[in-house]
Amino acid sequence: MRMILVGPPGAGKGTQAARLVDRYKIPHISTGDMLRAAVKEGTALGREAEGYMSQGALVPDSVVIGMAIERISQPDAVEGFMLDGFPRTRPQAEALDEAMTAAGLSLDSVALIEVDDSLIVDRITGRRSDPETGVIYHLVFNPPPPDVVDRLVHRSDDTEEACRARLVKYHNDTAPIIPYYEEHGILCRVDGVGSPNEVTERLVTALGHE
Repeated sequence: MRMILVGPPGAGKGTQAARLVDRYKIPHISTGDMLRAAVKEGTALGREAEGYMSQGALVPDSVVIGMAIERISQPDAVEGFMLDGFPRTRPQAEALDEAMTAAGLSLDSVALIEVDDSLIVDRITGRRSDPETGVIYHLVFNPPPPDVVDRLVHRSDDTEEACRARLVKYHNDTAPIIPYYEEHGILCRVDGVGSPNEVTERLVTALGHE
């Protein structure tokens, strides 16, 4: 299963990614982890990326795509992989597709978790994190136990203003990859509303792999 997981912030991608990689026994490859690993290992592309990062500049798409191809060509990804957080734009999707074709690889599926913006805002603004345990609660959907309430933190990027800004960026930059993959016949849309178990089962059904 070679796949990409897509969806707006707060759609539950983190939860579902963990479940899918466990079910399919494939590596979960995020852009951030990939960049950090390449820099740590001192690969040619990692050194190039570090040069941009040390200056506070964005790493060019060509470098990120090169690292993605290196990563998905490693032995643990032979049976498949899940890309998360990349591609973020249609030009990146097109360039990744071209690079994968050149490397003799192709995607099986692009799974889109769909959740309405109004529900996203409710989900994100209600989140509270426990700085001692790292557990994330929700005031409505997953209420914290009374003994930890006083120490919970409302992160600055979980405010309504920050959430709406992230949603605008998602719709402007990332959403255009959806019709691109739909045109290629590999997009599967999944309703992200419901319990984590319900969403997981919908994803597995849509992906067509048990």
